[in-house]
Amino acid sequence: MLRPGDKAPEFTLRASDKSQVNLRDFRGKNVVLLFYPFAFTGVCTKELCLMRDSLAEYEQLDAQILAVSVDSLYTLNKWKQEERFNFPLLSDFNKTVSKKYDTLYKSFVFEMKGVSKRSAFVIDGEGVIHYAEVLENAGELPNFDAVRKTLLGLKVSG
Repeated sequence: MLRPGDKAPEFTLRASDKSQVNLRDFRGKNVVLLFYPFAFTGVCTKELCLMRDSLAEYEQLDAQILAVSVDSLYTLNKWKQEERFNFPLLSDFNKTVSKKYDTLYKSFVFEMKGVSKRSAFVIDGEGVIHYAEVLENAGELPNFDAVRKTLLGLKVSG
């Protein structure tokens, strides 16, 4: 499992608009990297709507939100439009990034395999992880107070 102080694994994924997004594109800026199981589900919608509605606060903390699931680009694009998400939704359809971040369930509901665990990482502008939370229970939300506190600490020290 990745821990604070570890270098964040680099990645390139396709966003819902089909563009490529690289973690290194955000060097010099903090990143809140979220993994979640599935688009269009209750807790995942609640989580990402919280982020959408709090975006100004995260921007003040010099943070870019990136949200990753194993859903297809097309599913993510439809969900993004319906919910008016204002940050990139990234497709890890091949599960490569979820594996790098150790955020895959071996078995999820209905015997589904290879579904991302709900997780939150705070990565600083140099690519170092400062907060890592991987939840086993998909019904729980990450500790966003701790995420914001971590970002505030990065802003103060930076």
